[in-house]
Amino acid sequence: MKARDKRRGLVLVNTGEGKGKSSSALGMVFRAAGWGMKVCVIQYIKGQWKTGEHKAAERFDNIEWHALGDGFTWDTKNPEQDIKTSRSIWEFSKEKIKSEAYDFVLLDEINYCCGYQWITGQEIAEFIKNEKPSWMHLVLTGRNAAPEVIEVADTVTHMTLVKHAYTQGIKAEQGVEF
Repeated sequence: MKARDKRRGLVLVNTGEGKGKSSSALGMVFRAAGWGMKVCVIQYIKGQWKTGEHKAAERFDNIEWHALGDGFTWDTKNPEQDIKTSRSIWEFSKEKIKSEAYDFVLLDEINYCCGYQWITGQEIAEFIKNEKPSWMHLVLTGRNAAPEVIEVADTVTHMTLVKHAYTQGIKAEQGVEF
């Protein structure tokens, strides 16, 4: 693994309506862990339910996993709670990033929080520019990535929905969706 002083930490954004934003980011999580990097995964929306990727991460001693969200909130009945939870996770995320304990951090589904205006794109972008260690890789996923976040990112991928099994009445399948 490259020493921190020889590494340029990248900021990557996976956004768009299509499937694969978190899946792609989790591929990078396991790639980084495979190289011996210390990884931190922080999930903003997904609740406490078990996923295959979380079960796989438990096999690595260099992946720290935090599923902190209240669950899928687009049908929320309590927006004040969603804002409070998102703000709390954002503060936690900043602490983890500033700790310099990790080589790679995934903020899974944080972009949704910008889309709902629970966290502003401006504050995320300012934090990335001013406080993210230069050697740390940072990945942000979710629909509705803020223009300010896209601007500070090194790589932005927009997933385009062509067809999805769910719209055909097919429920989420273990091993593919979770």
